[in-house]
Amino acid sequence: IFNSLKISWIAFIVKKEKVTVLIISMILSIMFLGNMISSSTDSTQNLILTRFSPALAQFLKIIMLYGIIYFSVLFFTTLFHIPTAEAYDRKAREVSSLQYFSKLITEVLDIDDLANKITELAIKIHSADAAWLALEEDSGFKIIANNNIDLVESVKITNSLIKRKENNIIRGKIFNVPELKLEGSLSNEFKTGLLAPLKTHNRNYGYLIVVNNSASDLDDEDKDAINTFADYASVAIDNAELLKESIEKERLEKELDVAREIQRKILPSGNPEFEKLKIASVFIPAFEVGGDYYDFFEISEDKLGLIIADVSGKGISAAFIMAEIKGIFESLSKTIENPKKILIKANEILQRTLDRKNFVSAIYGIIDFKENKLSIVRAGHCPALLLRNNVIKNIHQSGMGLGLDFGANFSNSLEQLDIDLYDDDTIVLYTDGITEAKNIKLEDFGSNKFEQILLENSSKSPDEISYKVIREILLYSSDVSQHDDITLVILKWT
Repeated sequence: IFNSLKISWIAFIVKKEKVTVLIISMILSIMFLGNMISSSTDSTQNLILTRFSPALAQFLKIIMLYGIIYFSVLFFTTLFHIPTAEAYDRKAREVSSLQYFSKLITEVLDIDDLANKITELAIKIHSADAAWLALEEDSGFKIIANNNIDLVESVKITNSLIKRKENNIIRGKIFNVPELKLEGSLSNEFKTGLLAPLKTHNRNYGYLIVVNNSASDLDDEDKDAINTFADYASVAIDNAELLKESIEKERLEKELDVAREIQRKILPSGNPEFEKLKIASVFIPAFEVGGDYYDFFEISEDKLGLIIADVSGKGISAAFIMAEIKGIFESLSKTIENPKKILIKANEILQRTLDRKNFVSAIYGIIDFKENKLSIVRAGHCPALLLRNNVIKNIHQSGMGLGLDFGANFSNSLEQLDIDLYDDDTIVLYTDGITEAKNIKLEDFGSNKFEQILLENSSKSPDEISYKVIREILLYSSDVSQHDDITLVILKWT
């Protein structure tokens, strides 16, 4: 009797095993009962056993009585546990799946593989017929990891839930599929479903949706189970997204390092020195490398070529275009001594390599030391400034950017100006990183402020002027991160 009461293990076996125990215990109970009845008769076999060994006969009767009691208790105990076996099995599946999923959180970090595992386990845990994820995007929801349901049908159900504003729930919610008023019929007659948000402390990723063909009512336990599983799934998705973002950030940082190195190598390491011309140049790169470029080319003993340019875009692509621009102008400056013709030829060369979404603004000029003259052409760039006798003048000739047109429109738009240079004339070349530097109110530094600083310091050396300009810009934008490269080239004729 004592042993028959120590069968609490029955509660911890699955339904299939309970049914097996029930059948075996019933058969053994009947066998022991039959042998007990048989041993109580006056059959020849029993008389012989009793005369041969009365103790053995009594022992066998005790064994049979033990078997009857033990297996009868086992039978009825198992029978009483059968109704709750399904609930226990479900809990066991939930615990097992959550343990397995906890392991997956650190092992499966690809978002697509993870999503498939989530829907697969959701079906297993909830004995569902289909499951999928609806992940939030800018324009709505993206349906992924469809399990046992095609994309069209999962989209129909998801859209209907959104229209009913079921997607604003905080915890899991039960819904009836027939009440969703879907457009068109479904290949499977789904009856009920569960919707659970995939949320972490700082982000809402979307929703896990499971549906059943069964019309049986879902209860609070089902909601609690889906909520717990959705919480685990949210953490797993969060980990995968963080890893993805980390990898992307590392890739971008490496790309920026390459771009910075390219930019560092293509910009001049110093300024050329001349008796008649003093030059100062300042380049301050933004964190995300822009496309600013400037350079000087010694065409001959009496002529100096100079360029300032700004490539559209940022990062490695802009850096590669800058490198290409440097090669083009270095080569052309040795064979062509006309600024307009150089820009036209450069535009023709860029047609073979420049992407349609990119263009280059530039100013190219040639200083003739014998003639005391600057020949300059502007291709869509910020106009050069001429400081003379405390008056500032914008050299605002026409010209479209390189890469915007590769035909006659480009060449016809260019206008070359020849400027006679006098003592103390100052030429200022710059990129829009100066005038578009922003303060904390996101207000531009502006052309007026820039020109005012130049006028106030026009009598000073190029180095002093550039120092004053950059100092004012940095003070103006001290509370805001620099969003674009800053390039300033100042030339003073003496």
